[in-house]
Amino acid sequence: MRNENEVLSQAIQRYGMVAQVNMVFEEMSELQKELCKHLRGKDNVPEIAEEIADVEIMLAQMKAIFGCAAEVEDWRQKKVNRLADRLRMEA
Repeated sequence: MRNENEVLSQAIQRYGMVAQVNMVFEEMSELQKELCKHLRGKDNVPEIAEEIADVEIMLAQMKAIFGCAAEVEDWRQKKVNRLADRLRMEA
């Protein structure tokens, strides 16, 4: 199997930034749809898992396109820490 970063880079090169940004909207919408179905009682965990994978792939492409993977990780850590603080305060 090829390197994941190589495949994602090839997708960006082939389809272009605008198409991939539009695609992230589509994939997030599909995940939203499956989550809504689940809240209405549908047993669709496999579909949710598939859509999460699609969104994660597109988010990886967004980090590559915008060159912000390190910033994303910094923000992620800050936000997880903030959540941890909030949870401790609410306990």
